[in-house]
Amino acid sequence: MKNIESIINPLKWIIALLLAVFVVACGSGGGTPASASKDMTAYSLAGVTGTITGSSIAVTMPHGTNVTALIATFTTTGANLKVGTSTQSSGTTTNNFTAPVIYTVTAEDGTTATYTVSVNVSVSSANAMTTYSLAGISGTINKTAKTIAVTLPFGSSTTQVATFTSTGMSVKVGTVMQVSGITANDFTAPVAYIVTSADGTPVTYTVTVNVALITDKAITAYSIGGVAGIISGAASPFSIAVTVPNGTAVTSLIATLTSTGQGQPKVLGVNQLSGTTANNFTGVVAYTVTAADTSTSIYNVTVIVSSALGPAAVNLGTAGSYVILAKTGVSTTGTTAVTGDIGLSPAAATYITGFSLIADATNVFSTSSLVTGNLYAANYAVPTPSNLTTAIGDMEIAFTDAAGRSLPDHTELGAGDISGMTLTPGLYKWSSGVLITSAGVTLTGGPNDVWIFQIAQNLTVNNAARVTLAGGALAKNIFWQVSGQATLGTTANFKGIILSQTLISMNTGAVLNGRALSQTAVTLDANAVTQP
Repeated sequence: MKNIESIINPLKWIIALLLAVFVVACGSGGGTPASASKDMTAYSLAGVTGTITGSSIAVTMPHGTNVTALIATFTTTGANLKVGTSTQSSGTTTNNFTAPVIYTVTAEDGTTATYTVSVNVSVSSANAMTTYSLAGISGTINKTAKTIAVTLPFGSSTTQVATFTSTGMSVKVGTVMQVSGITANDFTAPVAYIVTSADGTPVTYTVTVNVALITDKAITAYSIGGVAGIISGAASPFSIAVTVPNGTAVTSLIATLTSTGQGQPKVLGVNQLSGTTANNFTGVVAYTVTAADTSTSIYNVTVIVSSALGPAAVNLGTAGSYVILAKTGVSTTGTTAVTGDIGLSPAAATYITGFSLIADATNVFSTSSLVTGNLYAANYAVPTPSNLTTAIGDMEIAFTDAAGRSLPDHTELGAGDISGMTLTPGLYKWSSGVLITSAGVTLTGGPNDVWIFQIAQNLTVNNAARVTLAGGALAKNIFWQVSGQATLGTTANFKGIILSQTLISMNTGAVLNGRALSQTAVTLDANAVTQP
């Protein structure tokens, strides 16, 4: 009996041990084996999707992105995810991506996999000349025409040293590198500055210098806080009106100005240094400009504080007389309905297509069954050509004004995707394009409030996307300054003034309550376009 027990007892221990191993292998309670899955299946930073290749993840962020505190959104098949010893939570945890970041994914069975995330910031394509002055006198920069005009006082030398700032990596005249405040040039003839961006794209700015006559004594440009003043009057005393945003304190404002007089203009005997000297604009401020022959002109400056929120509205000038204004062509297919006038210059009427034009007896304009208003082209009878030349010039000035507004309230909002957002009045700036998906966007504010959207690349409005106005906001106070192309998708419903440097394209059934002002062409397809 004892011999049998001596055999059975060890067998019991062996069986118990085998059962224990089986339970551990199957998990608690005898369930399925623990998962060995530990894949990273999706990864993005600030809305920018990363490319997952094996154990590497690459993300290219827009130019100017601060990579020291980015939050990742991700999905993984693992049980947990860590960077070093720090547990990662999708949409919450911040990391510094100055150097590659290694994520460790741990599976349920305790095995691990690592993913290395490398962040690259796009190289800037910016190549603008942003400020320029000679002998302390600011030049007038036309960002569209890429020209800079400077008027120097009577008797000035044409050999001058320029002070400038640019967004490019280098600035040259010919092959000579230009150093702000150091490099001299002879401005007897126009001088071409080549500004090259970080990605190697060059653009040329032509600087023309005029030396004032002995009798010259004009203020040729005037602005406060980036808001251009409106100069008026046929003789001294002249008037300058500047409308500043709601809430601006006027007791100590600094003006930026250029003049053709000798020396600096004066206010109550005090020299006014552009961009430096402050004045109290509670009342009218009188500037005295003195010519080389000692004759003088008076400029009375009045500052008006807007009752509206947001920046001062963009002055469209005579371009605001047209619901569609373009330089190279206006075309339509399908049954389009336009309310307002259409203008085209310098292209002729033959580049207005699809409207079945009916010439008026005066040949000053045409009509169309698709347009509630008139159509004007550069080859029509006077005064149409001159009026259109002025309107095109005003359109380009308005574009430059909108693009040049400084001190934005919001920069790079949504990394360019503003879908689903509600935006209050203000100045918005992107170095990228802007996207509005079918989620739409809402602009909420009063009837006098202003929105300016500075878009460095394209504006893309997806199919069925809608711009909704709330709180009494009006389309006439919304300005979309687009350096690239503006595209309104099929059945999109858009509000505001589009100031595009290239094409404005409206796809089938899209609706625009605003104006389409393009420096190239406007294309329509069974659209409704109504002036605000």
